[in-house]
Amino acid sequence: MKVSFKSLAILGLVGSMMGLTGCASTGGGKMAKSTDPIKVIYHVNDVADAGNAMRNAKNHLEADPTVKITFVTHSKGVDFLLEGAADKNGNPYNISVEKLMAQGVQFDVCNNTLHSRKIDPKTVLAGVKIVPSGVAEIGKLEASGFVYIKP
Repeated sequence: MKVSFKSLAILGLVGSMMGLTGCASTGGGKMAKSTDPIKVIYHVNDVADAGNAMRNAKNHLEADPTVKITFVTHSKGVDFLLEGAADKNGNPYNISVEKLMAQGVQFDVCNNTLHSRKIDPKTVLAGVKIVPSGVAEIGKLEASGFVYIKP
């Protein structure tokens, strides 16, 4: 039986692709066990994104009640976590924040932002955690297995 160079090249290419597919399916890195809850960062750096981000988190919790969600805020994203904050229609943010907290969602505020914008930390909603740096917190959480979401 005569085999052409073209046939061998195609066979080699198919074999190589099958090998790569096997590698891709394993992820090649450290993976969480399927029984471990998924951990997610919702990154908010603009108050205009806060309402959508909280709706996303509510929907996320409905789809997967075991998910661990942490909001990390900095820059203008901290504004919805301050006392008296309301959306453009005058709806207070604290009601949605408190409902999400009751479901185990954590909210983090960047202390660098508070300091640079001269915001009194006492005006941050009760239960919200003040972290040294929002962006550093994102890096720390990602390194510990959190998935990043930017609504």
